[in-house]
Amino acid sequence: MPGAPSSEPASVEEPTGPREPLPPKPDQQAPEAVSPTGSPTGAPANARAQSGQYLTTAQGLRLADTDHSLKAGSRGPTLLQDHHLREKITHFDHERIPERVVHARGAGAHGVFRSYGTASKVTKAGFLAADVETPVFVRFSTVLGSRGSADTVRDTRGFSTKFYTDEGTYDLVGNNIPVFFIQDGIKFPDIVHAAKPHPDREIPQAQSAHDTFWDFVSLHTEAQAHTLWNMSDRGIPRSYRTMEGFGVHTFRLVNADGETTLVKFHWKPKQGVHSLVWEEAQIINGMDPDFHRRDLADAIEAGAYPQWELGIQAFPDTEDQMFEGIDLLDPTKFVPEELAPVQPIGLMTLNANPTNYFAETEQIAFHPGHLVPGIDVTNDPLLQVRLFSYLDTQISRLGGPNFAQLPINRPHAPVNDMLRDGMHQTAVHSGVAPYHPNSLDGGCPFMAGQDVGAFVEVPEEIAEAIKERRNPASFDDHYSQARLFFRSMTPVEQDHIIQAYTFELGKCYEAAVRERQLMALANIDAGLCEAVAKGLGMPVPGATVDVPDSEPSPALSQLGGTWPVAGRVVGIVADAGSDLSLVAAAREALESEGIVPLLVAPVGGHLRADDGPALTVQRTYLTARSTEFDALVLVGGASPAPDAMPGRDAKAGEPGATVDPRVVLMASEAFRHGKAIGAWGSGASCLDAAGIPQDAPGIVAGDDPGAVIPALQELLSTHRAWERFPAAGTSA
Repeated sequence: MPGAPSSEPASVEEPTGPREPLPPKPDQQAPEAVSPTGSPTGAPANARAQSGQYLTTAQGLRLADTDHSLKAGSRGPTLLQDHHLREKITHFDHERIPERVVHARGAGAHGVFRSYGTASKVTKAGFLAADVETPVFVRFSTVLGSRGSADTVRDTRGFSTKFYTDEGTYDLVGNNIPVFFIQDGIKFPDIVHAAKPHPDREIPQAQSAHDTFWDFVSLHTEAQAHTLWNMSDRGIPRSYRTMEGFGVHTFRLVNADGETTLVKFHWKPKQGVHSLVWEEAQIINGMDPDFHRRDLADAIEAGAYPQWELGIQAFPDTEDQMFEGIDLLDPTKFVPEELAPVQPIGLMTLNANPTNYFAETEQIAFHPGHLVPGIDVTNDPLLQVRLFSYLDTQISRLGGPNFAQLPINRPHAPVNDMLRDGMHQTAVHSGVAPYHPNSLDGGCPFMAGQDVGAFVEVPEEIAEAIKERRNPASFDDHYSQARLFFRSMTPVEQDHIIQAYTFELGKCYEAAVRERQLMALANIDAGLCEAVAKGLGMPVPGATVDVPDSEPSPALSQLGGTWPVAGRVVGIVADAGSDLSLVAAAREALESEGIVPLLVAPVGGHLRADDGPALTVQRTYLTARSTEFDALVLVGGASPAPDAMPGRDAKAGEPGATVDPRVVLMASEAFRHGKAIGAWGSGASCLDAAGIPQDAPGIVAGDDPGAVIPALQELLSTHRAWERFPAAGTSA
């Protein structure tokens, strides 16, 4: 059987006995070992592979630990002295050129952020004062895939915002999941290497459904909480517009009086959090791999500007930096909103697409160390390493240290930095004294005081000062929050998580990897573990860790609310026999609510009536698929189009159908995916042809279009007709 990831089977337990590296698989062959000028060397082909039993630095120095950075005490800041960390991260940062190592597949947009002023009590940051408007650029992305990968893969998404404030550039570099895989940034190369395609075959692309990923996360159980979020519907968002964003780390805010507050940042989409179902995501990957970037650009072009509220969870800045038993410096932990409500502090609106993808979206350079007065970092060990890594990465990606001079990265505040020369220097500096202090340039630039907006780090006392590689004991809990998340899901969402685990682990070749991950699931929830094990045809292991229960957090579920319908996309299926005046009225009614209606017809061009309007066709039966729409409106009998023949379109089915098979497929998929469907007149025949009961949940059929459209809009506000998904639930 092909597909074994390595030349020997893996063990369930972590191997600890030293041994030489495994040999290549029988189907593998390295390039001939010749010299740079083509002369034979006589060395074996695999002579350039790694050697030795022990982990070393690039200079051959054996290492005792590669999981913990060197810190000033277990809760203290990471030390620049850590030569192994710097070598490991520096090498990782320069692994790829020119695309990003992670977050390579991205989409971006310009916008504006308007502050409510509600954060002014906890921060002196000028852009968070009342009614201040700040230009922004946002880049959304997947993590694992290359620039050419598909958008709707199951993955964590990046959500990074550059604020061009008049005090300097501030970057909020976050994700759509509030927790991360690892607790210490020294492991970042490891988790990315594990999640990326296998290095021998460079597959699978943009997926975590493979052995090396699950081998890593089942051995590093701190990753289980993030993995569970990824296996939930959060891993396949419907749109960037319906995606939450999180700063992940805990940050420190400083107000005008010098008082400090710890916070976590949240972006809340005004359209609500909404995701795809798994079949939708798979279809879209084939039909339109650019789905998310197209959706974002189309919405902005249509005037349906995406909006998010920025909010903060605020915590007292206590000495232990704990809140309700949760370590605020642990990036694998989140704080339930029931314990610390998210307080809105401003509104972001994206209202312009980039002019040039490369110049803007591809060349934008984020860095969590781009701060402004009033916002400071904490000793979160993942954040501490990011402060080094992001800056280092830009030097490789963008060709040198002057990446801040690229148009998309230029600050909107005066810059007088004494930095000179370097590759791609586009500033023409004057003066002769780029040093401080000086007298030859009149002393300029001068140091600033806090009274004129200088950034001054919070003078935090470091209680422990022992150089050591270890985490505090509070980082040892790897399961309680994973359990909290799973048990906060509705039965429908739990079923989707079970499906995701079963699919992903079913793609793993090694039984040992699947078994080890089931052992982790047993510690999270017995019902979850049993359901996944049953799908894999494997024994159900028992729990090995005593995990405390906690109250579920309803705020974690995506179901149960209603949200604005502006920006949703509705497909109107019509043909020459439809009453086009009613079609025009339906389209106008949808547009009046900010909904984007797309007319789907047998052929392109226009639908014309003898005495009525000519309506522009946006999609045809050939080019449309249900996955593009949030809802469907069927207003015609949809008789077969001229190209309804299998030789032209495999979806057209066999000849002789009274309703075009592609419309039947569109309706049946929309129904299966829980989408609202409206129909009137002869459009009801499409429901019958698809076998859809007219009294099913989420179906609005009748003779009065004036009643169908409002009812459809109301259904859209809940995202899906969730009653169509019978679910048993699994919580133990």
